Amino acid sequence: MEKIIEAVRNYWNVRPCNIRHSVRPVATKEYFDEVEKRKYFVEPHIPAFVQFEKWKGKKVLEIGCGIGTDSINFARAGADLTVVDISDKSLEITKKRFEVYSLKAKFYCGNVEDLSSFLPIERYDLIYSFGVIHHTPSPKKAISEIKRFMNKETILKLMVYNRISWKAGWIVLKYGKGAFWRLDELVCHYSEAQIKCPVTYTYTINSVKKLFKEFEIEELYIRHIFPYKISDYVNYSYKKRWYFRAMPKRMFELLERRVGWHLCITAKLKE
Repeated sequence: MEKIIEAVRNYWNVRPCNIRHSVRPVATKEYFDEVEKRKYFVEPHIPAFVQFEKWKGKKVLEIGCGIGTDSINFARAGADLTVVDISDKSLEITKKRFEVYSLKAKFYCGNVEDLSSFLPIERYDLIYSFGVIHHTPSPKKAISEIKRFMNKETILKLMVYNRISWKAGWIVLKYGKGAFWRLDELVCHYSEAQIKCPVTYTYTINSVKKLFKEFEIEELYIRHIFPYKISDYVNYSYKKRWYFRAMPKRMFELLERRVGWHLCITAKLKE
């Protein structure tokens, strides 16, 4: 297990999430501004899901901060923020981001499966983790650890990857030539911009409910289809694939709600 955890850490150290969202010098204000603009342009559902302004003066724990785009928005909104990431390289960039914008947070480097071993146990108003626990070997253990930082009033907001999704199907068709029995292997290999992610799980609505059986799920919905041609996108050009260009906006939105890549969960501990 330790070897897998180390592989996960090394993977995100080599290429922190969204690190190439700008060609500006890394860790400059211009770089961070461009990263943020690009992230929320291609994932516009995130601010509505998080509701940053709602957490002013509240204790927020973000698990898996990446290079800190959501983190900085929590801080701007006035949250009392604690951030955790397994990647020391990601955390280094996030710390620099907070320095650039003269904002404050508490930073911890570590694995969510061992959260209570390095993060002082206290209760938070919000625990937020977007696209993280599906990359840890034991999501059940991660959830068990997260519970230690919750009480009955704590809100838990997470995103995990949707198994019955446009992206999963696209990966299987493009890289597996339709071999759907290889879905787990193929999605793990191609789920991220950098290939060969050590761990990537996907979930259905039913398997999410099973994973969160000790929680009262207040909201569970699907969002996000990436419509752009990757060859253009990596060169900072936003050209949609022809079939998405031809698709009415309303139809695309309906498709996202059925087979989007992101399963967005809002939950509380059961009474």
